[in-house]
Amino acid sequence: MLDVGDAAPAISAQNQDDETVTPAFEDPTVVYFYPRDGTPGCTLEAQQFRDHHDAFRDVSAAVYGVSTDTVDDHAEFAAEEDLPFDLLADPDGEVAGAFGLDVSEGFVERVTFVLAGGEVVAVVDADDVNPDGHAADVLAAVEDAS
Repeated sequence: MLDVGDAAPAISAQNQDDETVTPAFEDPTVVYFYPRDGTPGCTLEAQQFRDHHDAFRDVSAAVYGVSTDTVDDHAEFAAEEDLPFDLLADPDGEVAGAFGLDVSEGFVERVTFVLAGGEVVAVVDADDVNPDGHAADVLAAVEDAS
């Protein structure tokens, strides 16, 4: 798994609108990996990133959610939860693999990366992620990195 100080990987994936997204990771960026669309913990986490979206924008930070779900699954989930940020479809695990994450079980663990200046500036791994309050914790990490 990538760690603080590692170079940000080059990634590209389809979002919930079936558009290709290629983040540059120069400006502050949050990439949060989560297991599945629509599950209780993943829904709570997405809702809280949604509810903090304006605060992330205030510090010029982009937010991307990534799971192994399909574009269609992401489209339904984003619409149901009124998500204002991109969900990146990673059904083959290529994005997760670029961050050094395992998808051998068919899903990715809940891990969040904060990137800026082309490198990883913070990592919150699965052992430390509680979906309730996670977005606020990540926002604080982004603010500290800015």
